[in-house]
Amino acid sequence: MIKYEVLVMGELQTNCYLVWDEFSKEAVVIDAADDGVMISEEVEKRSLKLKYILATHGHFDHNLGVLDLKLIYNIPYCASKKDLFLIKRQKETAQHFLKMAIKTPNLDKIEIDLDKEKKIELGSEVLEIVKTPGHTPGSICFYKKPTPPSLEKGGLLFSGDTLFRDCRGRTDFEYGSTENIFVSLRKLMKFPEDTVVMSGHGEETTIGREKPKYILKN
Repeated sequence: MIKYEVLVMGELQTNCYLVWDEFSKEAVVIDAADDGVMISEEVEKRSLKLKYILATHGHFDHNLGVLDLKLIYNIPYCASKKDLFLIKRQKETAQHFLKMAIKTPNLDKIEIDLDKEKKIELGSEVLEIVKTPGHTPGSICFYKKPTPPSLEKGGLLFSGDTLFRDCRGRTDFEYGSTENIFVSLRKLMKFPEDTVVMSGHGEETTIGREKPKYILKN
């Protein structure tokens, strides 16, 4: 069975998710926001075996902790290479938006291109990779089916900044696409209505709650 912990981090209150298989203790970090050392302390507190660092997209507030985690655990950083241009300039972007000096160096590569993968395995559990461009060209969600259904009511969707409670991700950056994000949102609305949506910021929601906003809109 999958377990998770939400760590709210940084100036932009980004949701970083520590996700693990209860039995094997294999774990991933989804969106290593702000402070990799603090995240590692949470990993060690639970005696987890960190396997991958996953990113839903390339914005700085979801990736500032990646380098520290890579140095501590020597594990792959996994994201869409379509967002590599954002990842390579995250230090400058962070300084622009936060109006403060950022010590973390820029990342220069992605070890595993999630555009070429379909799933992430944690012990006997699986996170499906769902391509959801729009907020950024390489935006990705991670979906965990309920297994077995008798023990878990609904699945989990880690939606990054594609879908939030009562709103969607912004698309006003030059690389964003409103058309693409609505295609992506309609794709997400096909998941069961009791699927719990864990967003990149703010409170959790469900597909059922959000579905009326997107099934007829363009």
